[in-house]
Amino acid sequence: MNQYLVVGIVFLVLIALLATNKKLVETLKNIYKIEELRKRVLYTIGLLLVYRLGSFVVIPGINPNALGEGSAYASQLEGNGLLGLLNIFSGGAFGNAAILALGVMPYITASIIIQLMGMMIPYFQKMQKEGESGRRKMNQWTRFLTIGVLLIQGPAYIANLYHQEPTAFVYGNTFLFVAYATTILIAGTMFIMWLGEKITDKGIGNGISLIIMIGIVARLPHALLAEVNARFQTASGSAIMLILELVLLFLVFMATIALVQAVRKVPVQYAKRIVGNKQYGGVRQYIPLKMNAANVMPIIFAQALMFIPALFSGTAFAAAFSSMTGFWYNFTLAVLVIAFTYFYTAIIINPQMMADDMKRNGGFIPGVKPGKQTVNYIDTIMTRITLPGSFFLAIVAILPALAMRFLGIQQAFAYFYGGTSLLIMVGVVLDTLKQIESYLLMRHYDGLMKTGRIQGRH
Repeated sequence: MNQYLVVGIVFLVLIALLATNKKLVETLKNIYKIEELRKRVLYTIGLLLVYRLGSFVVIPGINPNALGEGSAYASQLEGNGLLGLLNIFSGGAFGNAAILALGVMPYITASIIIQLMGMMIPYFQKMQKEGESGRRKMNQWTRFLTIGVLLIQGPAYIANLYHQEPTAFVYGNTFLFVAYATTILIAGTMFIMWLGEKITDKGIGNGISLIIMIGIVARLPHALLAEVNARFQTASGSAIMLILELVLLFLVFMATIALVQAVRKVPVQYAKRIVGNKQYGGVRQYIPLKMNAANVMPIIFAQALMFIPALFSGTAFAAAFSSMTGFWYNFTLAVLVIAFTYFYTAIIINPQMMADDMKRNGGFIPGVKPGKQTVNYIDTIMTRITLPGSFFLAIVAILPALAMRFLGIQQAFAYFYGGTSLLIMVGVVLDTLKQIESYLLMRHYDGLMKTGRIQGRH
C-alpha cells in the first residue's frame, strides 16, 4: 500500500469521525450564530495564516534551494536536538531561513529572565506589586530585553547557517549582509509579538501561545509522512505498527490532559456579613491548587541546561550526553525536570500571599487557624501534590527518547510523544476551548462538553 494513501486514509477517517459527531456540528453552528465570537475566531485564523505565510518568506540574499533535503543544514537540524526543537517551535521557519526564523523564543527567553529578576531585584519586585501599571512596565522591559537577545541570536543564526551551507549565501557573508539580515530577523520576531498581542486583544486565546502551537502542529503532517515512509521502507514495518503508534500517541495525549487539569481543591469558608438588608459571605469556595502549576517551564529550563555538555566537545563528559536517547542524558534530564518543577512552583505559588488575601477578605480554611498555620498548610499540600506532578512531568520529558529507542519512531514524529511540544499543544488547546466555552455559556448555549467544564491551565 502506498504510504501517501495511508496518510490520506488516516486524515479521512479523522474528518469522517468529526463530521458524524452531532455535538461538534451543533457547537460549530452555535459559534457561528454568536457574531462577536465568530469575528474573533475568523480574526484569529486570519492572523495565524499571515504568520504561516511569513514562515516561507526567505531572507533576501539566501538561496532556499541550497537548504533543502540532503543538505548539511537539513542534516544538522535532524541530528541536533536543540536546533530541531527550535525548528519545530518556529513551524519550519528556522530551517527555511525565513524572516520569522527566530520565532518567539527570544521573547520567551526574555520573559524568563524578567521573571527571575522579579525574584532577586527589588525594583522588579516593586513593579510586580503595582497591578496593571506594573504589568505594562514589565512588558516594556521584556520587549527591550527581547531586542537585546535578538542582537545576540541573530548574528549567531547567520554564522551557523554560513558554517553549514556557505553556498546558500548569494552575496557572501559580509558585514553588511549580517547587519541587514539581523535587522530583518529582529523585525520578524517583533512582528510575531505584535501578531500575538492582536490575537490576545481581538481574537481567541493567548496569542503567543497560539502562534507557538500552530508552528508545532504545522510540522505534524510532515513528521507523520516521514514516519510512514520509514515504516514502509523496512520489512518489519507495517500498517499494524503505525496504528499501534497512533494508539499510543492518543493514550499519551489523554494522560497529559489529565496531568494538565489535575487540581487539589482546598475548601475556603468566608465569614457571613450583614450590610443593610443584604448578606455577604457565608459561602464555601475552593482554591484550586494545580498538580502541575509550573506547566512546561521546567522542561524548557532542563533542556537548555542539557546543551551545556556540548560546549566540551571531544571529552568523555560530552560523549556521555551526546545522544538524546542515551541513559545518562535522559536520567539527568529527568532529575533536572523534577528539581526545576519544585523551583518554578515555588516562584509562582506564594502561600504567604494566598493566606494574607484570605485573611483580608474574611476567609479561612476550616480546621486551620489563619496566619502562619494557613501558610504551612498550603505549603504542605503544594509539596505533596508537586511530587507526583514532577515525576509525571519528568516522564513526559523523556517520552520522545523512549519512543525513539524502544519503538524505533523517527525523531521528528517522536517529538509529539512528549516534551515541550506535547504540553504546549495540550495546554493551549484547553485554554482556547475554555474561552470559546465561556462565550457559549454567556449566550445560554450548551458548552463544548456534555458534562463538566473545560479547565484551562490557569
